[in-house]
Amino acid sequence: MLWDMDGTLVDTEPYWIDVEFEIAEQHGGTWSREHALQLVGNDLLSSGRYIREHMGIDLSAEEIVERLLDGVVARVSDAVPWCPGAREMLLALREADVPMALVTMSYARFVAPILEQLPPGTFDVIVTGDQVTQGKPHPEPYLTAAASLGLAPEDCVAVEDSTTGTTSAVSAGCQVLVIPNHVTVAPGPRRHFRDSLLGLTVADLAALR
Repeated sequence: MLWDMDGTLVDTEPYWIDVEFEIAEQHGGTWSREHALQLVGNDLLSSGRYIREHMGIDLSAEEIVERLLDGVVARVSDAVPWCPGAREMLLALREADVPMALVTMSYARFVAPILEQLPPGTFDVIVTGDQVTQGKPHPEPYLTAAASLGLAPEDCVAVEDSTTGTTSAVSAGCQVLVIPNHVTVAPGPRRHFRDSLLGLTVADLAALR
């Protein structure tokens, strides 16, 4: 199992959006929810470049990313907003000894406080945005995760909530369980849709392969 994080395991998109508006206010920029939703699932440097262009602020993409991370890490350290059924599903898969990787475009320092809420070793592999050359929607993150688990992508199920992430996983060759959250994801080959993780079993996920 290959898991996206933001919007799939934890509903942190509102945190990111809040911080984006804070940055706009602090630096005299302009921002909108429509712009914010364009960033869902993107790698952080791409988001930083988009913010710089559309917010109209005099910060580099790298500086924007660091300010985003500062704000969101502080919020997650206070409270981890788990998506319905997510933590329970992770624990069930771990108990069943299913190999799992976390495949997120967030950076390692944002992932750390979330992993602290799970038993050690819940994920066998962790792929973060600061570890890959090409972020989602490029297939590299999912190809990297599958290879690190010693599996072919075709034998893996990815869980995603965004078009960007779904494109990455499908392009890598995975079957994808899509649980849309803040954005709509179009139907397509190897895309299996559910409203949430609630009620799903380990057998249900295995059947998607």
